[in-house]
Parts: sequence; structure tokens; C-alpha cells
Amino acid sequence: MTSIIQKIEDTDWQNITEEMHQNGYALIPGVLTEEDCQSLILAYDQASLYRKTVIMARHRFGLGEYRYFDYPLPDLIQNLRTHLYPHLASIANSWFKALHIDMHYPSKHSAFLQQCHSANQQKATVLILKYGEGGFNTLHQDLYGDIYFPIQAVLMLSDPDKDFTGGEFVLTQQVPRAQSKAIVIKPKKGDVLIFTTNFKPEKGSKGYYRVHMKHGVSEVKQGKRYALGIIFHDATS
Repeated sequence: MTSIIQKIEDTDWQNITEEMHQNGYALIPGVLTEEDCQSLILAYDQASLYRKTVIMARHRFGLGEYRYFDYPLPDLIQNLRTHLYPHLASIANSWFKALHIDMHYPSKHSAFLQQCHSANQQKATVLILKYGEGGFNTLHQDLYGDIYFPIQAVLMLSDPDKDFTGGEFVLTQQVPRAQSKAIVIKPKKGDVLIFTTNFKPEKGSKGYYRVHMKHGVSEVKQGKRYALGIIFHDATS
């Protein structure tokens, strides 16, 4: 567990910050080991760890399923959530300042969760997503209440081009008065992909404006694809 925390702390956060400002996403390679990924995949079948299972086709979210962890979170996930958050809060605060949004995120995740809980958002939002052949996830944003954190992360648990083909991570960027731009990303097993939950600031001739973004997963052609999603705000349901 110490190695995961150390990898997070040893990350070049200045470079990550610049990439987030420019693109709305950034990649941290090799945070999880092979053993970490396998243990999380095996945990998918341990029903006692989860509070809710969603069959995506029932809600027209795509084809596949995902499970929301219940509190208390497993130590590995708790450490990821706790130690990624302070670095991301710094980025989020700079975004909101540029956009003149009256919100400042505390430096500790526990303090931010207190804000969520005061707004009756008390349900854990960390989830594992499972896709088989033909599986996909429609474009969406993960907002679970009035209190939200504008950056989230996904960790690839399966090995692209070995465990599955297709299944690329897709971001779309909607610039005002322009067509949407599609961005396709292929994180490797164990990588952490950080990306905006709903928008990023973009500098224009009259100051900063919001560029709205959504994310999803393209169709899995073969095999099985597992990923861990880390959302930093809690949910009402």
C-alpha cells in the first residue's frame, strides 16, 4: 500500500496540472501492480463489498454492468481516493477561480466529504465497471447531487489488446458555437487516467469560459474489460 501512496506523491504534479489545464485529462502510468489489478477484478464477485449493482442496458446507459462499493472502502481504494484528492483539489480550485465560481475545495478529502454529507450525499460512489463482448458506455457525466468534485479518475484493471480489444476510453469536448471534438485514450493496465467530470476552463479573448466534456467507453470487440472508477463526491442514492 505504501508503494501506491509513494507513486502518487512521486508523480510530476506540475506536469499533470499543465496537461489538465490544456486537455482536461492526464495519465499517470503504472500506479497499480498486476496483483492490485487482479485482486480488484476478483473482488467484483464479493457481493458484501457493494451497495448497488447497475445493469446498464436497463437504463439505456450502454451494455455492461457496474457495482458501487459500500463504506468502509477497501484500504487500496481508500488510499487512492485520499491521496489523489489533495493534488486534484489544487487544480479544481484554480479552475473555479479562473471561471469566477464561488467554490473552494478543502485540502483534505475528509473535509470535502463532510460537505457532501451535510447535503445528504452519503453514499459511496467508487465503482468497478465490467464489460463483455459488445459492451460499451454511453457519453455521460458523473454528477450525483448538488455538491460535486469536478475531476475524477479511472484505473484500467485489464490489459488492452490482451484481455480485450476495442473498449477505448472516449472524451468529447463541446466548445461553444462549434462541433464536438472526440478524444480517444487507451490507458494501459494499472494506469490512472484523470479527467474532468463536466467542464474545464478555456482562455478566450474575453477571459476564461467553460468547455463542457462528457466521457464514455467505445464498444468492446472481444474479451472482458474491467476498470475502477474513483469519484470524489458522495451520492444521495
